[in-house]
Amino acid sequence: MTQGIRDKVAIVGVGCCKFGENWHQSPEDMIVEAAYEAYSDAGLEDPQKQIDAVFCGSVYPSRGTAEVAESLKLFDRPVSLVQNYCATGTDAFRYGVAAVASGMHDTVLVLGYDKPKDRGVSGPSIHMNTARGLPMTPAGWFSLCCARYFETYGAGREDLARIAVKNHHNGTLAPKSMLKKEITVEDVMNARMISWPFTLYDCAAQSDGAAATIITRKSLAKNFRTDPVYVKGVSIALSANPQSDPSFDFLAWKPTLAAARDVYKQAGITTPMKEIHLAQVHDCFTMTELLTYEDLGFIAKGAASEHITSGTFELSGELPINTDGGLKTFGHPTGATGVRMIYENVLQLQGRAGERQVAGATMALSHNLGGAPQTCGLAILGIE
Repeated sequence: MTQGIRDKVAIVGVGCCKFGENWHQSPEDMIVEAAYEAYSDAGLEDPQKQIDAVFCGSVYPSRGTAEVAESLKLFDRPVSLVQNYCATGTDAFRYGVAAVASGMHDTVLVLGYDKPKDRGVSGPSIHMNTARGLPMTPAGWFSLCCARYFETYGAGREDLARIAVKNHHNGTLAPKSMLKKEITVEDVMNARMISWPFTLYDCAAQSDGAAATIITRKSLAKNFRTDPVYVKGVSIALSANPQSDPSFDFLAWKPTLAAARDVYKQAGITTPMKEIHLAQVHDCFTMTELLTYEDLGFIAKGAASEHITSGTFELSGELPINTDGGLKTFGHPTGATGVRMIYENVLQLQGRAGERQVAGATMALSHNLGGAPQTCGLAILGIE
C-alpha cells in the first residue's frame, strides 16, 4: 500500500459531547455540540464558508446525511454517510483524509455520532447470526476466545479484571466519559455473569454520543493553530468471517493483523512498542483489549498476562492504553467511537489531557474492531 498519505493531512480542531444516556439531547443536539466545539478549537470564523465537505459516520442514523446537514446548516456541498460496523468512525475519518490528501477538498469536517438509547434497548437488538451454527450474542461470541487463550497461555479471569479496573480508573479522569466509578478486581470477579468469563464489568457501556474533528491540508494547518497534529497513516482491513472461517483459531483477530501491517507501513513504524506512546483500542470486552495488545505487535503472543500484572498499559506504564477509559467507561455510541478516539489522541499529543496526560507523547494510535468481528480500522497520529 502507498505511503503517500503520511503528513499530508493535519487535524486542527476536535470536539466531543459528553457520552452517556443523553435523554435530554436529540442526535442533532449532540452533533451541534461536538461540531461547534471542533469549530472553536480550530478557530474557524465562518464554518459555513470554510468547511468544504462533511464525512459522517453513523450506524443508527434517523435521516442519514440530512440529520447532519440540517443540524449544522451545511448545505450546497458534499455530505457523505459512512457505515462500517464499529469501525465506522475510523472509516469516516479515512474518507475525509483521502479527500484532503488527494486535493479534492481543503478543509473537511469528520463527524461520528449515534444515539442507540433512543432505540429502546440496552444493547444490540439482534444476535450476531451464528457461531459455528449456534445463535450468538456479541458477549457470547467474544467470550469464546477466553477459554482457548486461558488454556494456551495460562492467563485467567484476574487478568481481564485488571483491564476493567484500569479503564474504570482512566474514565474517572475524563470529563466527558459516561462512567466515573473506581472498581476493584474483586468487584469484577463478583459481578453478575454475562457470558463466562465475562461479568458485567468486562463489557463496554453502550451510550449516546458524538465527536468531531476538523482536518485540512498540511500547508494550511498553521493558519488555524500553531500545534496541529498530523495523520501518519489510516487503514481499514477486512477478513473472512471468523464465525465460519475454519482457519480462525480464537487467539488473534485477523482484520487487526492485516490493518496493522498496512498502517505501520504507511507511518514508517517498525517497532510499535517503542515508537507509539499511547493507544486507544477497541475494548468492547476486556478480552478484546487483551488480544489487541498482541495483534498490534506491542508485545509477544501469549505475553499479555505478565504485562497486565506489571502495569505496562496503565497511565504510568510504558504504553498507556485507553487513557480516557475506552469503550468500557467512556461509552460506545457505535459511529462515534472511532472519532472519539482521535479526539482523545489529539488532546494527548497537544498536552491538553489534564490528569490523564501521558508525558512526552508524540505518536498515538487508535483501533476499532467491528462486525463478526470482520473489519478493523486503525489511525496513527503524530506531531512533528
